[in-house]
Amino acid sequence: MTGELASPAMRYKEIVGLARGSADNLRAWELARGEEIERQLADAHAAVATAQEREEKARERAGRWWKMALHNVSRLAFVEALDDPEPVPTARPQYLDRYLEEVKPSYQELVQAVLGLGWRAKR
Repeated sequence: MTGELASPAMRYKEIVGLARGSADNLRAWELARGEEIERQLADAHAAVATAQEREEKARERAGRWWKMALHNVSRLAFVEALDDPEPVPTARPQYLDRYLEEVKPSYQELVQAVLGLGWRAKR
């Protein structure tokens, strides 16, 4: 076949071989991509579960601080207790620890303010 044109049958076999190779490559890529997507999905499910767990712990912690604050404020007849705190939809999840760290000093300030008001009321 040197110097001659390839016969139509040989050209057909070449094309079919290339098509099979392409189909095999596509199938291998699809399988690899499917595995990658499955891993990403598993990672996303794990991240959601972790976030839900953190949210629940934060909710419980905030609830405890709120109950302690209400207990302190309940001694003041002129202060009306509000509803329980609700999550703020605009809060940034990456700042959760910072938000929680701010609660204790704020609570301590409240306690000191209540004690100060109670002392003045007794005079």
